[in-house]
Amino acid sequence: MCLPTSTPGSSPLLPGGNRPVNFVACQLFALLMAVWFRLYLHPSKTSPFVRHVVATLLGLYLALFCFGWYSVHFLVQSGLSYGVMIFASLEHMHKYCFIVTLGYLILCQITRVYVFDYAAPTTHTFTRLASRRYNQRVSVCLCTGLTREGQLTPSQKYLAISRMPSLLEYLSYNCNFMGILAGPTCSYNDYQAFIEGTSYQRRHQENANGKENGKVKQNEPSPKVRVAGGDLCTCAISLTTYLSLYRLLPVDYAIDDGFVRSTPVYLQVVYLYLAMLALRPKYYFVWTLADAINNAAGFGFNGYDTDGSPRWDLISNLRILDIEFATSFKLFLDNWNIQTAQWLKRVCYERCPVNPTAATFLLSAMWHGVYPGYYLTFVTGIGMTMAARAVRHNIRPYFLVSDSHKRVYDVLTWACTQVAISYTVVPFVLLAVGPSLKFYSSWYFCLHLLCLLVVLVLPVKSRRRQAREERDGLPQDAARGERRHHSSTDNNCNQRDKTT
Repeated sequence: MCLPTSTPGSSPLLPGGNRPVNFVACQLFALLMAVWFRLYLHPSKTSPFVRHVVATLLGLYLALFCFGWYSVHFLVQSGLSYGVMIFASLEHMHKYCFIVTLGYLILCQITRVYVFDYAAPTTHTFTRLASRRYNQRVSVCLCTGLTREGQLTPSQKYLAISRMPSLLEYLSYNCNFMGILAGPTCSYNDYQAFIEGTSYQRRHQENANGKENGKVKQNEPSPKVRVAGGDLCTCAISLTTYLSLYRLLPVDYAIDDGFVRSTPVYLQVVYLYLAMLALRPKYYFVWTLADAINNAAGFGFNGYDTDGSPRWDLISNLRILDIEFATSFKLFLDNWNIQTAQWLKRVCYERCPVNPTAATFLLSAMWHGVYPGYYLTFVTGIGMTMAARAVRHNIRPYFLVSDSHKRVYDVLTWACTQVAISYTVVPFVLLAVGPSLKFYSSWYFCLHLLCLLVVLVLPVKSRRRQAREERDGLPQDAARGERRHHSSTDNNCNQRDKTT
């Protein structure tokens, strides 16, 4: 579970101080530069070297304008990680990179919170820095240490890097103007293909422009309809909604003594949901604007739909309707901060041999910062995830007997999911231990206790163990068929991972 950071007393759009105007101005400037970059520095008109240089210089300029001298962290972190790549052995590169990048991240977070007293521009600067650095380090390790043992999955092979990036390519990937301020995280191979101009041809060939008869002319699609008609309209609506509601429905009012004493429980639940609903549009604005920048540069192209229309969701970070109408805890998280969730899945969940769910939540908490509220949120999220999995595994089959029962189940699970998400992320907004525990105690820790009861009464085997037991218990012929089925499913999932 990965959520953007926020700090007490910070601006509504960018945590820390009075920098939201700079941030929005830089992102709008980046949007204009993305259009110029696509039109005048197209791969057909200039070399990858020039595109790398321009993308890097523009990115560093935006970082300097927005963050001031704190932007030096981009270069320091890049230098440390690149040094590890050069001097570390292939077998241990991923370990050293993990220690260096995560250690530097935590050091910056501790310094910001406990030395500067929330004075640094934004923790999210450092968190996004570390995530992208570590993402690339893992990709390099996938193509080096693990390939010798033949342990790469299809999705890991897609991410694996076949050669050592040059320093310019490395800086361009990490500091390009399209993603330096708000991301999202992207694959190094996807970025390199975009710079070299090979991404369109590869995705065009993957599904023949969406037409099996091949009669559609193979022109490179334009992102102007997606950017102007979709992304920017969503940004305007999200920003207007947030500025209109966030002061009317503050989250900390949910722990006001007078409110708690005088308000019925059901109205407290409704208020909590509305307060969180009013808070989300600021993230919709930031991530959708970042998506528009990448799409305007041509980076977001991701092939074609079956009707031949181009898709621009290669590195999209959220699906708003799927978030607001999610009918499970997992479905909500799968559509929120998508690229970071994919990164956590690849570097932690798929690799951790013991309790990968808890390990992934813990890594996500460390990625976000050192505020106690983050850890309260993610520890609560572990219980919520396990309880939701148990309910889905044991209860859902009884509602699949008819469409009417399924609709009832969907309505109930939607309401439960929204309440559970709101309850879980309150400490993430309040940050401090005292207010967070005050909120949970006003609710008598009811959802914590309910999750514990559900997990004890409705145990569910881990997915890895369940799949292994089913495979071991099948006859030989059936097992072969099962393996073929799983292979097909994995290929579809990996293709879907590449699409997102």
